[in-house]
Amino acid sequence: MIRIVIAEDMHMVRGALVALLEMEDDLEVVAELSSGDQLVPTALELRPDVAIIDIDLPGLDGISAADQLRTAVPECRALILTSLGRPGTYRRALAARVSGFLLKDAPPDQLADSVRKVAAGGRVIDAQLALAAWDVKENPLTRREIEVMRLAADGAEAMEIATRLFLSIGTVRNYLTTAVTKLNARNRVDAIRIAQENGWLT
Repeated sequence: MIRIVIAEDMHMVRGALVALLEMEDDLEVVAELSSGDQLVPTALELRPDVAIIDIDLPGLDGISAADQLRTAVPECRALILTSLGRPGTYRRALAARVSGFLLKDAPPDQLADSVRKVAAGGRVIDAQLALAAWDVKENPLTRREIEVMRLAADGAEAMEIATRLFLSIGTVRNYLTTAVTKLNARNRVDAIRIAQENGWLT
């Protein structure tokens, strides 16, 4: 029996995943979680074989949670399930060494098959996303520029960003200007759009 933990914050989606997986004789869902920071403590207690993790979780995002899981419970394989089919996000998942990366609109039977492959030590990657990743540039933004851009994307003004990141307003404006230049964007809004579409702010 393959023991599974599901981390998905949308109740209907999580319920559908559980129902789908429990129709299989060899799969058992041992825990359902709604936030990323619950994953490692639960996995340490239950020692599941596979964790199905939504990428956009509250508390701790799915890729960060998967990265922590790999260190804390290395025998538990992580399968990222997401609606965010961005090549940049896929590259970040690979960097975290997840075992699988599937889009939520994949055929239902593909999920059960993917869980089995991952549990057996294999890797499962969405083929279209993998091909798209070949054409994407590496993220040109520095870690600090990403932090500033992420807050700007959430609607924060320069003063708020400066306060939250313990920077001067001038430094924040410099980071934003540099990001616009690096991304060949028309303005800050355009830079945010470009970065989000490439998965560089996740």
